[in-house]
Amino acid sequence: MAREKWASKLGFMLAAMGSAVGLGNIWRFSYVAGESGGGAFLILYLFFVLVIGVPLLLTEVSIGRKAQSDVIGSFAKLSPGTPWFLSGFFGVLASFLILSFYSVVAGWSMYYLWKYITGDFFSQPEGGYEAAFGGFISHAWQPLFWHAFFMVLTISIVYIGVKRGIEAANKIFMPTLAIILIGLAIYSVSLEGAVEGVKFLFQPDWSALSNPSVYLAAMGQAFFSLSLGMGAMLTYGSYLSKESKLPGATLGIGLMDTFFAVISGIVIFPAAFAFGISPGSGPPLVFITLPGIFEQMPVGGIVGLVFFFALTLASLSSSVSILEVPVAYFMRAFHWSRKMASILTGAIMFVLGLIVSLGFGIWSGFTPIGDRNIQGSMDFIASNILLPLGGLAMALFVGWYFKKSTALDATDLTGNPIGNIWYSIIKYIAPVLIILIFLNAVGILGM
Repeated sequence: MAREKWASKLGFMLAAMGSAVGLGNIWRFSYVAGESGGGAFLILYLFFVLVIGVPLLLTEVSIGRKAQSDVIGSFAKLSPGTPWFLSGFFGVLASFLILSFYSVVAGWSMYYLWKYITGDFFSQPEGGYEAAFGGFISHAWQPLFWHAFFMVLTISIVYIGVKRGIEAANKIFMPTLAIILIGLAIYSVSLEGAVEGVKFLFQPDWSALSNPSVYLAAMGQAFFSLSLGMGAMLTYGSYLSKESKLPGATLGIGLMDTFFAVISGIVIFPAAFAFGISPGSGPPLVFITLPGIFEQMPVGGIVGLVFFFALTLASLSSSVSILEVPVAYFMRAFHWSRKMASILTGAIMFVLGLIVSLGFGIWSGFTPIGDRNIQGSMDFIASNILLPLGGLAMALFVGWYFKKSTALDATDLTGNPIGNIWYSIIKYIAPVLIILIFLNAVGILGM
């Protein structure tokens, strides 16, 4: 069976942007930036995206395009007879863990969207938004319904295929998401008192740079917001024709991913400052703090509806890429059809998601790793162990297993003056920084 291909290079770029732009940009970027000093964090984040993130993105996509296979098959094909293929399992395992809890949180977003469509969240519910959120996530069946609804949408898009499903969906999702976020950002900065939020994001407090944890937070956000290490970008790269040039495409993806993160900050921080909310509110920022802000805004109910529609679109574009990683592997390894692989793999992730969702309810007392609940434990293993190890394996594979000439050829950098810089980053700098992120995340550095 002939391997599927993107219909166009633009389709690949939009799908790759869809993979990168998700809860990590809108939800995680905002609260990490808020907790890490705003402007100083933003400068470090932009630096690490350009210096480390884009080179690693180019590396990952180049492996997939060269091998024309899934995350495990690519390593096996390019290094026959070696154990390198085992590193591809980091990505497959990470995808199962990540989508199982990602889909639960995305289901929360869909629930909030529904509550704004019905008008229930236009004004503060009885007990406040915090009580409403806590009551919802601990409910016996409501979050399971929204988790199931979200997974059905994700499976349906992957089921249809690369061109007619993933590419077609992202051609709609990404322009729509950009228009919505730009509109929300313009509205947010027009609020009285919003200028302080703009200053917080763009006027650095240089004293924040004396804290080593800010550097690691910025590095980690740059790494994870680009969907690096899981194999999603490798898998998407494998659907590219070998005639497509990579450097310009990957730089464009990195810049647009950063644009979405920054524009999300412009949506959230001016609004937070306008209504006297701390920018360091942490993970509850989106589901508890923002609805309280929207309620106080002129036409805030409509703003809330549009915001959660954007968050749902972003979640869906990313979840599709996460599901595609194991689907591509099972299609090749077991000769399954795309339809069978999509349904069976999605069903497994759905069941894992049920366990995650119940971890906020009747199983809330179960803490598999330290004091982390089920979702926190899965997130810790995937984000802090599997993704860094997957990214490290890709950097070492291209930087040390490939000959330099092979690496430059695979990335279309042969004869390009940037090629030597990229190669040095991938061979020496990126592995050291990834190891630092990993050691800090697991508590060994303690920064």
